[in-house]
Amino acid sequence: MVVLAILVVASTWIPIQHIDAEFMPPLWEGDLLYMPTTFPGISITKARELLQQTDKIIKQFPEVESVLGKIGRAETATDPAPLSMIETTIVLKDPSEWRPGMTRDRLIEELDRAIQFPGVTNAWTMPIKTRIDMLSTGIKTPVGIKIAGPDLAELERIGKEVEAAVKPLPGTLSAYAERVMGGNYLDFEIDREAAARFGLTVGDVQDVIMSAIGGMNVSWTVEGLERYPINVRYPRELRDNVEALAQTLVTTPMGAQVPLSQLAVIRIHQGPPAIRSENARPNAWVYVDLRGIDVGSWVERARKEVAERVDLPAGYTIFWSGQYESMQRAKKRLLLIVPITLFLVFLILYVNTKSLVKTGIVLLAVPFSAVGAVWLLYFLGYNWSIAVWVGLIALAGLDAETGVVMLLYLDIAYETWKREGRMLTWHDLAEAVDHGAVQRIRPKMMTVAAILLSLIPILWATGSGADVMRRIAAPMVGGVVTSFFGELIVYPSIYFIWRSLKLEHTPLFPDEGEGLEAEPESA
Repeated sequence: MVVLAILVVASTWIPIQHIDAEFMPPLWEGDLLYMPTTFPGISITKARELLQQTDKIIKQFPEVESVLGKIGRAETATDPAPLSMIETTIVLKDPSEWRPGMTRDRLIEELDRAIQFPGVTNAWTMPIKTRIDMLSTGIKTPVGIKIAGPDLAELERIGKEVEAAVKPLPGTLSAYAERVMGGNYLDFEIDREAAARFGLTVGDVQDVIMSAIGGMNVSWTVEGLERYPINVRYPRELRDNVEALAQTLVTTPMGAQVPLSQLAVIRIHQGPPAIRSENARPNAWVYVDLRGIDVGSWVERARKEVAERVDLPAGYTIFWSGQYESMQRAKKRLLLIVPITLFLVFLILYVNTKSLVKTGIVLLAVPFSAVGAVWLLYFLGYNWSIAVWVGLIALAGLDAETGVVMLLYLDIAYETWKREGRMLTWHDLAEAVDHGAVQRIRPKMMTVAAILLSLIPILWATGSGADVMRRIAAPMVGGVVTSFFGELIVYPSIYFIWRSLKLEHTPLFPDEGEGLEAEPESA
Protein backbone atom coordinates (compact mmCIF):
# COMPACT_ATOMS: atom_id res chain seq x y z
CA MET A 1 0.00 0.00 0.00
CA VAL A 2 2.84 2.39 0.84
CA VAL A 3 4.58 1.61 -2.47
CA LEU A 4 1.34 2.29 -4.34
CA ALA A 5 0.97 5.62 -2.54
CA ILE A 6 4.50 6.60 -3.57
CA LEU A 7 3.71 5.77 -7.20
CA VAL A 8 0.53 7.85 -7.05
CA VAL A 9 2.43 10.85 -5.70
CA ALA A 10 5.13 10.39 -8.35
CA SER A 11 2.47 10.45 -11.09
CA THR A 12 2.02 14.18 -10.52
CA TRP A 13 5.27 14.72 -12.41
CA ILE A 14 3.34 14.18 -15.66
CA PRO A 15 0.87 17.10 -15.31
CA ILE A 16 3.48 19.35 -13.71
CA GLN A 17 5.45 19.26 -16.96
CA HIS A 18 2.42 20.59 -18.87
CA ILE A 19 1.17 23.28 -16.46
CA ASP A 20 2.43 26.72 -17.43
CA ALA A 21 2.89 29.83 -15.29
CA GLU A 22 1.35 33.30 -15.09
CA PHE A 23 1.16 36.10 -12.55
CA MET A 24 -2.61 36.29 -12.10
CA PRO A 25 -5.47 34.98 -14.23
CA PRO A 26 -7.21 37.66 -16.29
CA LEU A 27 -9.77 39.30 -14.02
CA TRP A 28 -12.75 39.94 -16.26
CA GLU A 29 -14.09 43.43 -15.56
CA GLY A 30 -17.03 43.37 -17.95
CA ASP A 31 -15.58 46.07 -20.24
CA LEU A 32 -12.67 46.35 -22.66
CA LEU A 33 -9.94 48.91 -23.24
CA TYR A 34 -8.53 49.32 -26.75
CA MET A 35 -5.02 50.83 -26.56
CA PRO A 36 -3.35 50.83 -29.99
CA THR A 37 -0.04 52.52 -30.67
CA THR A 38 0.86 54.44 -33.82
CA PHE A 39 4.21 55.61 -35.10
CA PRO A 40 5.35 58.91 -33.57
CA GLY A 41 5.00 62.11 -35.53
CA ILE A 42 1.32 61.59 -36.33
CA SER A 43 -0.53 64.89 -36.80
CA ILE A 44 -3.46 65.97 -34.68
CA THR A 45 -5.75 65.89 -37.73
CA LYS A 46 -4.77 62.33 -38.65
CA ALA A 47 -4.96 61.21 -35.01
CA ARG A 48 -8.49 62.56 -34.69
CA GLU A 49 -9.48 60.89 -37.96
CA LEU A 50 -8.03 57.56 -36.81
CA LEU A 51 -9.83 57.80 -33.46
CA GLN A 52 -13.18 58.46 -35.16
CA GLN A 53 -12.72 55.56 -37.57
CA THR A 54 -11.83 53.03 -34.86
CA ASP A 55 -14.71 54.17 -32.63
CA LYS A 56 -17.16 53.79 -35.54
CA ILE A 57 -15.97 50.25 -36.32
CA ILE A 58 -16.15 49.14 -32.67
CA LYS A 59 -19.64 50.60 -32.19
CA GLN A 60 -20.98 48.45 -35.05
CA PHE A 61 -20.60 45.27 -33.00
CA PRO A 62 -23.92 44.25 -31.37
CA GLU A 63 -22.19 43.38 -28.07
CA VAL A 64 -20.98 46.97 -27.62
CA GLU A 65 -23.09 49.37 -25.57
CA SER A 66 -20.98 52.51 -26.00
CA VAL A 67 -17.51 53.64 -27.07
CA LEU A 68 -15.45 56.54 -25.73
CA GLY A 69 -12.03 57.22 -27.25
CA LYS A 70 -9.24 59.57 -26.20
CA ILE A 71 -6.02 60.42 -27.96
CA GLY A 72 -3.25 62.67 -26.74
CA ARG A 73 -2.56 64.10 -23.33
CA ALA A 74 -5.22 65.27 -20.92
CA GLU A 75 -4.75 68.44 -18.89
CA THR A 76 -3.21 66.59 -15.96
CA ALA A 77 0.30 65.67 -14.94
CA THR A 78 -0.74 62.07 -14.27
CA ASP A 79 -1.53 61.29 -17.92
CA PRO A 80 1.48 62.18 -20.11
CA ALA A 81 0.11 60.25 -23.11
CA PRO A 82 1.44 61.21 -26.57
CA LEU A 83 -0.64 61.52 -29.73
CA SER A 84 0.66 58.11 -30.78
CA MET A 85 -1.35 56.32 -28.06
CA ILE A 86 -5.13 55.86 -28.25
CA GLU A 87 -7.26 54.89 -25.26
CA THR A 88 -10.76 53.69 -26.14
CA THR A 89 -13.06 52.47 -23.37
CA ILE A 90 -15.56 49.91 -24.68
CA VAL A 91 -18.63 49.41 -22.49
CA LEU A 92 -20.18 46.03 -23.29
CA LYS A 93 -23.74 44.90 -22.92
CA ASP A 94 -24.78 42.18 -20.50
CA PRO A 95 -23.54 38.77 -21.76
CA SER A 96 -27.17 37.61 -22.01
CA GLU A 97 -27.60 40.10 -24.88
CA TRP A 98 -24.59 38.86 -26.85
CA ARG A 99 -24.85 36.75 -30.00
CA PRO A 100 -25.25 33.00 -29.38
CA GLY A 101 -21.91 31.32 -28.80
CA MET A 102 -20.05 34.60 -28.39
CA THR A 103 -17.33 34.69 -25.75
CA ARG A 104 -15.01 37.48 -24.68
CA ASP A 105 -11.98 35.88 -26.38
CA ARG A 106 -13.90 35.43 -29.60
CA LEU A 107 -15.18 39.01 -29.38
CA ILE A 108 -11.63 40.35 -28.98
CA GLU A 109 -10.49 38.30 -31.99
CA GLU A 110 -13.30 39.69 -34.15
CA LEU A 111 -12.58 43.25 -33.02
CA ASP A 112 -8.89 42.82 -33.77
CA ARG A 113 -9.60 41.52 -37.27
CA ALA A 114 -12.00 44.39 -37.94
CA ILE A 115 -9.49 47.09 -36.95
CA GLN A 116 -6.41 46.70 -39.12
CA PHE A 117 -4.80 50.01 -40.11
CA PRO A 118 -1.26 50.40 -41.51
CA GLY A 119 1.10 51.66 -38.84
CA VAL A 120 -1.32 50.88 -35.98
CA THR A 121 -0.42 48.14 -33.47
CA ASN A 122 -3.47 46.86 -31.61
CA ALA A 123 -3.56 46.04 -27.90
CA TRP A 124 -6.66 44.76 -26.09
CA THR A 125 -6.95 44.81 -22.32
CA MET A 126 -9.27 46.01 -19.54
CA PRO A 127 -9.53 49.46 -17.93
CA ILE A 128 -8.71 48.76 -14.27
CA LYS A 129 -6.12 46.10 -15.07
CA THR A 130 -4.28 48.44 -17.45
CA ARG A 131 -4.10 51.24 -14.89
CA ILE A 132 -2.70 48.89 -12.25
CA ASP A 133 -0.13 47.43 -14.68
CA MET A 134 1.02 50.86 -15.85
CA LEU A 135 1.34 52.14 -12.28
CA SER A 136 3.35 49.10 -11.16
CA THR A 137 5.64 48.50 -14.16
CA GLY A 138 4.74 51.16 -16.75
CA ILE A 139 3.85 48.46 -19.29
CA LYS A 140 0.29 48.34 -20.64
CA THR A 141 0.61 44.92 -22.33
CA PRO A 142 1.15 41.49 -20.68
CA VAL A 143 4.86 41.56 -21.56
CA GLY A 144 7.17 44.52 -21.96
CA ILE A 145 10.81 44.45 -23.00
CA LYS A 146 12.83 47.34 -21.59
CA ILE A 147 16.12 48.10 -23.35
CA ALA A 148 18.52 50.39 -21.50
CA GLY A 149 21.65 52.09 -22.82
CA PRO A 150 23.35 55.45 -23.35
CA ASP A 151 22.56 56.22 -27.02
CA LEU A 152 18.98 56.81 -28.18
CA ALA A 153 19.61 55.95 -31.82
CA GLU A 154 21.18 52.63 -30.83
CA LEU A 155 18.26 51.92 -28.51
CA GLU A 156 15.86 52.40 -31.41
CA ARG A 157 17.88 50.00 -33.58
CA ILE A 158 17.91 47.32 -30.87
CA GLY A 159 14.20 47.82 -30.23
CA LYS A 160 13.36 47.23 -33.91
CA GLU A 161 15.46 44.05 -33.93
CA VAL A 162 13.75 42.78 -30.77
CA GLU A 163 10.34 43.55 -32.31
CA ALA A 164 11.24 41.59 -35.44
CA ALA A 165 12.52 38.68 -33.35
CA VAL A 166 9.47 38.22 -31.09
CA LYS A 167 6.65 39.08 -33.54
CA PRO A 168 6.69 35.67 -35.37
CA LEU A 169 6.59 33.67 -32.11
CA PRO A 170 3.44 31.59 -31.46
CA GLY A 171 1.01 33.39 -29.17
CA THR A 172 2.15 36.90 -30.14
CA LEU A 173 -0.88 39.01 -31.02
CA SER A 174 1.15 42.19 -31.60
CA ALA A 175 4.60 43.59 -30.92
CA TYR A 176 5.62 47.22 -31.16
CA ALA A 177 8.96 48.86 -30.40
CA GLU A 178 8.92 52.52 -29.49
CA ARG A 179 10.56 54.71 -32.11
CA VAL A 180 12.77 56.65 -29.74
CA MET A 181 13.97 59.01 -32.48
CA GLY A 182 10.69 59.15 -34.40
CA GLY A 183 9.48 62.61 -33.40
CA ASN A 184 9.38 65.44 -35.95
CA TYR A 185 10.46 68.89 -34.74
CA LEU A 186 10.21 72.29 -36.41
CA ASP A 187 13.17 74.47 -35.41
CA PHE A 188 13.46 78.24 -35.83
CA GLU A 189 17.15 79.16 -35.76
CA ILE A 190 17.14 82.96 -35.37
CA ASP A 191 19.92 84.88 -37.14
CA ARG A 192 20.94 87.42 -34.49
CA GLU A 193 22.87 89.64 -36.93
CA ALA A 194 19.97 89.81 -39.39
CA ALA A 195 17.52 90.63 -36.58
CA ALA A 196 19.83 93.35 -35.27
CA ARG A 197 19.98 95.02 -38.68
CA PHE A 198 16.22 95.55 -38.47
CA GLY A 199 16.40 96.69 -34.85
CA LEU A 200 14.89 93.50 -33.51
CA THR A 201 15.97 91.36 -30.57
CA VAL A 202 15.75 87.60 -30.31
CA GLY A 203 12.82 88.03 -27.92
CA ASP A 204 10.89 90.10 -30.45
CA VAL A 205 11.15 87.36 -33.06
CA GLN A 206 10.26 84.65 -30.54
CA ASP A 207 7.16 86.58 -29.44
CA VAL A 208 5.85 86.51 -33.00
CA ILE A 209 6.56 82.79 -33.29
CA MET A 210 4.79 82.06 -30.01
CA SER A 211 1.74 84.25 -30.63
CA ALA A 212 1.14 83.94 -34.37
CA ILE A 213 2.20 80.32 -34.89
CA GLY A 214 1.98 78.62 -31.51
CA GLY A 215 -0.94 80.64 -30.18
CA MET A 216 -1.36 82.44 -26.88
CA ASN A 217 -4.22 82.59 -24.38
CA VAL A 218 -5.52 86.16 -24.22
CA SER A 219 -8.59 85.68 -22.02
CA TRP A 220 -11.14 83.23 -20.62
CA THR A 221 -14.83 82.72 -21.36
CA VAL A 222 -17.11 81.75 -18.50
CA GLU A 223 -20.18 79.68 -19.38
CA GLY A 224 -22.02 78.78 -16.22
CA LEU A 225 -19.67 76.62 -14.16
CA GLU A 226 -17.36 76.00 -17.13
CA ARG A 227 -14.33 78.06 -18.17
CA TYR A 228 -12.61 77.94 -21.54
CA PRO A 229 -9.42 79.74 -22.66
CA ILE A 230 -9.51 82.10 -25.64
CA ASN A 231 -6.49 81.36 -27.83
CA VAL A 232 -5.44 83.64 -30.68
CA ARG A 233 -3.13 82.61 -33.56
CA TYR A 234 -2.94 82.65 -37.34
CA PRO A 235 -5.52 80.59 -39.26
CA ARG A 236 -4.42 77.09 -40.27
CA GLU A 237 -3.82 77.91 -43.95
CA LEU A 238 -1.11 80.41 -42.92
CA ARG A 239 0.82 77.95 -40.76
CA ASP A 240 0.24 74.43 -42.13
CA ASN A 241 3.50 74.24 -44.17
CA VAL A 242 7.04 75.53 -43.98
CA GLU A 243 6.63 77.88 -46.97
CA ALA A 244 3.68 79.62 -45.34
CA LEU A 245 5.55 79.90 -42.03
CA ALA A 246 8.47 81.55 -43.81
CA GLN A 247 6.13 84.34 -44.95
CA THR A 248 5.05 85.21 -41.40
CA LEU A 249 5.56 88.96 -40.96
CA VAL A 250 7.52 90.44 -38.07
CA THR A 251 6.96 94.12 -37.32
CA THR A 252 10.12 96.16 -36.68
CA PRO A 253 10.35 99.15 -34.29
CA MET A 254 10.26 101.45 -37.37
CA GLY A 255 6.92 99.94 -38.50
CA ALA A 256 8.29 97.87 -41.37
CA GLN A 257 7.18 94.25 -41.75
CA VAL A 258 9.89 91.69 -42.46
CA PRO A 259 9.22 88.06 -43.52
CA LEU A 260 10.37 85.52 -40.96
CA SER A 261 12.53 83.84 -43.63
CA GLN A 262 14.89 86.86 -43.52
CA LEU A 263 15.32 86.60 -39.76
CA ALA A 264 15.54 82.83 -39.12
CA VAL A 265 16.27 79.50 -40.76
CA ILE A 266 13.32 77.05 -40.56
CA ARG A 267 14.09 73.35 -40.73
CA ILE A 268 12.49 70.03 -39.73
CA HIS A 269 14.54 67.36 -38.02
CA GLN A 270 13.86 64.11 -36.20
CA GLY A 271 14.41 63.66 -32.49
CA PRO A 272 13.04 61.81 -29.50
CA PRO A 273 9.33 62.51 -28.88
CA ALA A 274 9.95 61.54 -25.25
CA ILE A 275 12.94 60.20 -23.35
CA ARG A 276 12.14 57.36 -20.97
CA SER A 277 14.58 56.57 -18.22
CA GLU A 278 14.84 54.00 -15.45
CA ASN A 279 17.65 53.79 -12.95
CA ALA A 280 19.12 56.96 -14.50
CA ARG A 281 19.52 55.26 -17.92
CA PRO A 282 17.62 56.05 -21.14
CA ASN A 283 15.15 53.33 -22.13
CA ALA A 284 13.38 52.03 -25.21
CA TRP A 285 10.37 49.80 -24.60
CA VAL A 286 8.84 47.03 -26.69
CA TYR A 287 5.15 46.27 -26.03
CA VAL A 288 3.99 42.69 -26.65
CA ASP A 289 0.36 41.55 -26.49
CA LEU A 290 -0.31 37.81 -26.14
CA ARG A 291 -3.21 35.49 -26.92
CA GLY A 292 -3.58 31.77 -26.26
CA ILE A 293 -0.30 31.35 -24.37
CA ASP A 294 0.91 31.90 -20.84
CA VAL A 295 3.40 34.62 -19.99
CA GLY A 296 6.04 32.31 -18.51
CA SER A 297 6.32 29.98 -21.52
CA TRP A 298 6.32 32.86 -24.01
CA VAL A 299 9.08 34.77 -22.22
CA GLU A 300 11.22 31.65 -21.94
CA ARG A 301 10.95 31.10 -25.69
CA ALA A 302 11.38 34.80 -26.50
CA ARG A 303 14.56 35.03 -24.39
CA LYS A 304 16.22 32.36 -26.52
CA GLU A 305 15.04 33.98 -29.76
CA VAL A 306 16.28 37.44 -28.78
CA ALA A 307 19.63 36.07 -27.59
CA GLU A 308 20.17 34.37 -30.97
CA ARG A 309 18.98 37.14 -33.30
CA VAL A 310 19.75 40.43 -31.53
CA ASP A 311 23.29 41.77 -31.28
CA LEU A 312 23.48 43.58 -27.94
CA PRO A 313 26.48 45.95 -27.73
CA ALA A 314 28.43 46.50 -24.55
CA GLY A 315 26.72 48.85 -22.14
CA TYR A 316 23.18 47.86 -23.18
CA THR A 317 20.85 45.60 -21.20
CA ILE A 318 17.46 43.97 -21.78
CA PHE A 319 14.96 43.64 -18.94
CA TRP A 320 11.70 41.66 -19.23
CA SER A 321 8.86 43.52 -17.55
CA GLY A 322 5.06 43.70 -17.47
CA GLN A 323 3.19 40.84 -15.87
CA TYR A 324 6.35 38.75 -16.14
CA GLU A 325 8.15 41.14 -13.79
CA SER A 326 5.28 40.90 -11.30
CA MET A 327 5.35 37.12 -11.65
CA GLN A 328 9.07 36.98 -10.85
CA ARG A 329 8.60 39.17 -7.76
CA ALA A 330 5.75 36.96 -6.59
CA LYS A 331 7.86 33.86 -7.19
CA LYS A 332 10.62 35.18 -4.92
CA ARG A 333 8.09 35.88 -2.19
CA LEU A 334 6.50 32.44 -2.53
CA LEU A 335 9.91 30.79 -2.21
CA LEU A 336 10.06 32.46 1.19
CA ILE A 337 6.41 32.24 2.26
CA VAL A 338 5.75 28.57 1.42
CA PRO A 339 8.67 27.14 3.47
CA ILE A 340 7.75 29.43 6.37
CA THR A 341 4.13 28.25 6.17
CA LEU A 342 5.15 24.58 6.17
CA PHE A 343 7.51 25.18 9.07
CA LEU A 344 4.76 26.85 11.11
CA VAL A 345 2.41 23.95 10.37
CA PHE A 346 5.14 21.53 11.45
CA LEU A 347 5.77 23.51 14.62
CA ILE A 348 2.10 23.64 15.58
CA LEU A 349 1.70 19.90 14.93
CA TYR A 350 4.77 19.07 17.00
CA VAL A 351 3.53 21.17 19.92
CA ASN A 352 0.22 19.29 19.71
CA THR A 353 1.55 15.73 19.28
CA LYS A 354 4.91 15.97 21.12
CA SER A 355 6.25 13.44 18.60
CA LEU A 356 8.29 13.88 15.45
CA VAL A 357 6.93 10.62 14.05
CA LYS A 358 3.31 11.62 14.54
CA THR A 359 4.03 15.04 13.05
CA GLY A 360 5.60 13.41 10.01
CA ILE A 361 2.60 11.10 9.57
CA VAL A 362 0.22 14.08 9.64
CA LEU A 363 2.32 15.99 7.11
CA LEU A 364 2.05 13.06 4.71
CA ALA A 365 -1.42 14.39 3.91
CA VAL A 366 0.15 17.29 2.03
CA PRO A 367 1.70 15.27 -0.86
CA PHE A 368 -1.39 13.05 -1.08
CA SER A 369 -3.69 16.04 -1.41
CA ALA A 370 -1.31 17.63 -3.95
CA VAL A 371 -1.98 14.68 -6.27
CA GLY A 372 -5.63 15.61 -6.79
CA ALA A 373 -4.88 19.34 -6.83
CA VAL A 374 -2.26 19.06 -9.59
CA TRP A 375 -4.27 16.69 -11.77
CA LEU A 376 -7.41 18.85 -11.53
CA LEU A 377 -5.41 21.95 -12.50
CA TYR A 378 -4.10 20.03 -15.49
CA PHE A 379 -7.54 18.86 -16.64
CA LEU A 380 -9.05 22.35 -16.23
CA GLY A 381 -6.19 23.96 -18.18
CA TYR A 382 -5.19 26.35 -15.37
CA ASN A 383 -1.68 27.77 -15.01
CA TRP A 384 0.40 28.24 -11.90
CA SER A 385 -0.48 31.65 -10.49
CA ILE A 386 -0.77 33.50 -7.19
CA ALA A 387 -4.42 32.44 -6.95
CA VAL A 388 -3.48 28.77 -7.35
CA TRP A 389 -0.79 29.00 -4.68
CA VAL A 390 -3.23 30.62 -2.28
CA GLY A 391 -5.52 27.63 -2.77
CA LEU A 392 -2.63 25.19 -2.23
CA ILE A 393 -1.57 26.89 1.00
CA ALA A 394 -5.15 26.75 2.28
CA LEU A 395 -5.32 23.09 1.27
CA ALA A 396 -2.15 22.30 3.24
CA GLY A 397 -3.66 23.76 6.41
CA LEU A 398 -6.92 21.87 5.89
CA ASP A 399 -5.14 18.55 5.33
CA ALA A 400 -3.01 19.00 8.43
CA GLU A 401 -6.14 19.61 10.48
CA THR A 402 -7.97 16.52 9.21
CA GLY A 403 -4.78 14.48 9.56
CA VAL A 404 -4.58 15.35 13.26
CA VAL A 405 -8.14 14.09 13.75
CA MET A 406 -7.36 10.81 11.99
CA LEU A 407 -4.26 10.37 14.14
CA LEU A 408 -6.36 11.04 17.24
CA TYR A 409 -8.80 8.23 16.37
CA LEU A 410 -5.95 5.79 15.72
CA ASP A 411 -4.23 6.72 19.01
CA ILE A 412 -7.48 6.28 20.96
CA ALA A 413 -8.01 2.78 19.52
CA TYR A 414 -4.38 1.83 20.11
CA GLU A 415 -4.37 3.02 23.73
CA THR A 416 -7.71 1.29 24.41
CA TRP A 417 -6.43 -2.05 23.10
CA LYS A 418 -3.19 -1.63 25.04
CA ARG A 419 -4.94 -0.70 28.29
CA GLU A 420 -7.20 -3.74 28.02
CA GLY A 421 -4.19 -6.00 27.50
CA ARG A 422 -5.12 -6.97 23.96
CA MET A 423 -2.06 -5.40 22.23
CA LEU A 424 0.11 -8.55 22.07
CA THR A 425 0.48 -9.44 18.41
CA TRP A 426 0.39 -7.81 15.00
CA HIS A 427 -3.09 -9.22 14.64
CA ASP A 428 -4.24 -7.23 17.69
CA LEU A 429 -2.57 -4.11 16.31
CA ALA A 430 -4.29 -4.56 12.93
CA GLU A 431 -7.68 -4.84 14.68
CA ALA A 432 -7.02 -1.67 16.68
CA VAL A 433 -5.91 0.34 13.61
CA ASP A 434 -8.85 -0.94 11.61
CA HIS A 435 -11.25 0.00 14.40
CA GLY A 436 -9.83 3.54 14.65
CA ALA A 437 -9.89 4.10 10.87
CA VAL A 438 -13.47 2.87 10.53
CA GLN A 439 -14.58 5.33 13.21
CA ARG A 440 -13.07 8.16 11.15
CA ILE A 441 -14.92 7.35 7.89
CA ARG A 442 -18.12 9.23 8.63
CA PRO A 443 -16.49 12.43 10.01
CA LYS A 444 -14.08 12.47 7.09
CA MET A 445 -16.89 11.99 4.57
CA MET A 446 -18.85 14.83 6.18
CA THR A 447 -15.81 17.10 5.99
CA VAL A 448 -15.13 16.29 2.33
CA ALA A 449 -18.81 16.64 1.41
CA ALA A 450 -19.07 20.04 3.08
CA ILE A 451 -15.97 21.30 1.24
CA LEU A 452 -17.08 19.94 -2.14
CA LEU A 453 -20.63 21.25 -1.84
CA SER A 454 -19.33 24.71 -1.00
CA LEU A 455 -16.50 24.94 -3.55
CA ILE A 456 -17.65 23.00 -6.62
CA PRO A 457 -20.25 25.65 -7.60
CA ILE A 458 -17.41 28.19 -7.77
CA LEU A 459 -15.84 26.18 -10.62
CA TRP A 460 -18.87 27.09 -12.79
CA ALA A 461 -19.07 30.70 -11.62
CA THR A 462 -18.99 33.54 -14.14
CA GLY A 463 -18.76 37.29 -13.89
CA SER A 464 -16.31 39.70 -12.35
CA GLY A 465 -13.79 37.99 -10.05
CA ALA A 466 -14.81 34.45 -11.00
CA ASP A 467 -11.51 33.75 -12.81
CA VAL A 468 -9.52 34.23 -9.62
CA MET A 469 -12.00 32.40 -7.40
CA ARG A 470 -12.02 29.33 -9.66
CA ARG A 471 -8.26 29.02 -9.41
CA ILE A 472 -8.35 29.30 -5.63
CA ALA A 473 -11.08 26.69 -5.33
CA ALA A 474 -9.72 24.16 -7.86
CA PRO A 475 -6.69 22.96 -5.80
CA MET A 476 -8.89 22.52 -2.72
CA VAL A 477 -11.55 20.55 -4.63
CA GLY A 478 -9.04 18.17 -6.17
CA GLY A 479 -6.93 17.96 -3.02
CA VAL A 480 -9.66 16.96 -0.56
CA VAL A 481 -10.74 14.08 -2.80
CA THR A 482 -7.31 12.42 -2.86
CA SER A 483 -6.63 13.29 0.79
CA PHE A 484 -9.87 11.45 1.68
CA PHE A 485 -8.52 8.18 0.29
CA GLY A 486 -5.00 8.89 1.48
CA GLU A 487 -6.02 9.41 5.11
CA LEU A 488 -8.34 6.37 5.18
CA ILE A 489 -6.02 3.95 3.36
CA VAL A 490 -2.42 5.12 3.57
CA TYR A 491 -2.51 6.65 7.06
CA PRO A 492 -3.58 3.43 8.79
CA SER A 493 -0.91 1.46 6.90
CA ILE A 494 1.88 3.84 7.95
CA TYR A 495 0.55 3.98 11.51
CA PHE A 496 0.48 0.17 11.63
CA ILE A 497 4.09 -0.06 10.42
CA TRP A 498 5.25 2.47 13.01
CA ARG A 499 3.46 0.79 15.94
CA SER A 500 4.46 -2.72 14.85
CA LEU A 501 8.12 -1.89 15.43
CA LYS A 502 7.43 -2.01 19.17
CA LEU A 503 5.76 -5.43 19.09
CA GLU A 504 7.25 -8.89 18.97
CA HIS A 505 7.60 -10.36 15.52
CA THR A 506 4.65 -12.67 15.81
CA PRO A 507 2.55 -13.81 12.88
CA LEU A 508 -0.21 -11.47 11.81
CA PHE A 509 -2.60 -14.40 11.37
CA PRO A 510 -1.67 -17.33 13.68
CA ASP A 511 -1.92 -20.88 12.35
CA GLU A 512 -5.02 -22.83 13.24
CA GLY A 513 -4.62 -24.63 16.54
CA GLU A 514 -1.80 -22.33 17.63
CA GLY A 515 -2.38 -21.15 21.19
CA LEU A 516 -4.98 -23.91 22.00
CA GLU A 517 -4.52 -26.09 25.08
CA ALA A 518 -3.06 -29.52 24.39
CA GLU A 519 -5.34 -32.52 24.92
CA PRO A 520 -4.38 -34.76 27.87
CA GLU A 521 -2.68 -38.03 27.00
CA SER A 522 -4.81 -41.12 27.34
CA ALA A 523 -4.02 -43.49 30.09
